[in-house]
Amino acid sequence: MEPKYIFVTGGVTSSLGKGIICSSLGLLLATRGLRVTIQKLDPYINVDPGTMNPYEHGEVYVTEDGAETDLDLGHYERFLGIPTSQVNNVTTGRIYYDVITKERQGAYLGQTVQVIPHITDEIKSKVKAIGESGKYDIIIVEIGGTVGDIEGLPYIEAMRQLRYDVGKLNTLSVHLTLVPYLKAAGELKTKPTQHSVKTIYELGLQPDILVCRAELPLDQSIRRKIAQFCNVDNEDVIASLDAKSIYEVPLLMKKEGLDKRVIKKLHIRAGKPELTNWIRFVHAVTYPDYQIRIALVGKYVDHQDAYLSIVESFKQAGAVNNCEVDIVWVSSDHLCEDNVAEQLGGVSGILVAPGFGGRGINGKLSAVTFAREKGIPFLGICLGMQCAVIEFARNVCGLADANSTEFESETGNPIVDLMLEQKTIEDKGGTMRLGSYNCTITAGSVTEKAYGETKIRERHRHRYEINNRFRDQLEENGMRVTGVNPERDLVEIVEVTGHPWYVGVQFHPELKSTVQKPHPLFVSFVEAAYKYASERDQVRTLIPADQKTLV
Repeated sequence: MEPKYIFVTGGVTSSLGKGIICSSLGLLLATRGLRVTIQKLDPYINVDPGTMNPYEHGEVYVTEDGAETDLDLGHYERFLGIPTSQVNNVTTGRIYYDVITKERQGAYLGQTVQVIPHITDEIKSKVKAIGESGKYDIIIVEIGGTVGDIEGLPYIEAMRQLRYDVGKLNTLSVHLTLVPYLKAAGELKTKPTQHSVKTIYELGLQPDILVCRAELPLDQSIRRKIAQFCNVDNEDVIASLDAKSIYEVPLLMKKEGLDKRVIKKLHIRAGKPELTNWIRFVHAVTYPDYQIRIALVGKYVDHQDAYLSIVESFKQAGAVNNCEVDIVWVSSDHLCEDNVAEQLGGVSGILVAPGFGGRGINGKLSAVTFAREKGIPFLGICLGMQCAVIEFARNVCGLADANSTEFESETGNPIVDLMLEQKTIEDKGGTMRLGSYNCTITAGSVTEKAYGETKIRERHRHRYEINNRFRDQLEENGMRVTGVNPERDLVEIVEVTGHPWYVGVQFHPELKSTVQKPHPLFVSFVEAAYKYASERDQVRTLIPADQKTLV
């Protein structure tokens, strides 16, 4: 069949959860046997989020092919279980960059380059390229921001035009809006939704389905009112209520009939959704038997979206181990030798998070020392691994001034150094070691037991690496290099002998963890933390089995 396009817009306010709605709808359609992908159109002028501060943007999600993208792509992959790529995230910066490049090359044959048609045509070409690939039946297109935002206007116009380009029967507009509850009035208010729909009407795009975020259920009178004033059928007013977990949202959308309405309006023939495994997963996440505490040590703990994929990886690994991971957020800025025992004394696992720059490094080093000396299961990711190597070199190998040249350019023992090809690079955007690379794992190692294989591929985002000049010295003192990139002999994984579970990885395992396939390193780490907690009576028993209610 011809590819169908579903445009998802948002109104009234940001943070309504367009990414989760897109992911949920995508999952429901995929379980009906349809080939689905999701594309995010971001209205900011940065070419990509790679140079943006985590406080501005949250996590930067990296795809297999090395694109630095919006964190919503992580949701797409976790829900659908299929990898995304550069084509799945488009920014205004990229659109203008490509248009200006074409203008400089003379591609427009002397025309005056304008927003319409040149910018809108470029947007449409990015969207249609996925459909024309022949790989997908459904392309869900999420438009960032809210309708009426000045930076989003070209995207709305492009979607309006696209409905005519590919035919109205091949497109659908889904608008996510807010139905707030006013406590003083004691009722849900529909006027914000009406105004939001009016705004998108004025821009030429008519919503076919309204997904209404609300704290309380929408009764039939509310639904009829919204339908009447927004020109949709009653059945096309879909309630999206707050859920205990984002993974419950697909089940709530199925109950509301969102996928049925989409299929009917797009005239699609599809099978029945098969959600048995998803329901089991949601039940495992919602009703685990036990709870353990694992510390996440980083410098952005007051902005937890910076570690979103790590949080979700813990949920998925916890479901496999029948336990909830209660994350203890520990600021590396405020952690030191004097308070590390107080801050980390009651946890059953320690994860030192990735990041950039020297701020908070001493706190991370204190956490590494505490985990190594106390035998607490430890996972260091990217910069967390580099901190583990620096700490080991200083405190075990006797290299007191061991450091990374990222923090001290003139250090006498650069245990971590800038990658050779990075030394001549000046531009910051898109120039790191990005994307998926091979790794060969040592047989019999902790990581080999976790993966169950010796050849893997993992995603990277870094400029600095472990200095091979010090590998022998590390190995002689008990830090094993158990994973290397075979093409360039780069250190990818380290472990400490004699420790119950101590792993540092240069890559980002959290970027490949999905509901269908939780990442084996996180599963193994949580399992080790549970064992550690059990031996020390740190496991908390939750809801007894006979009191659980199936989802």
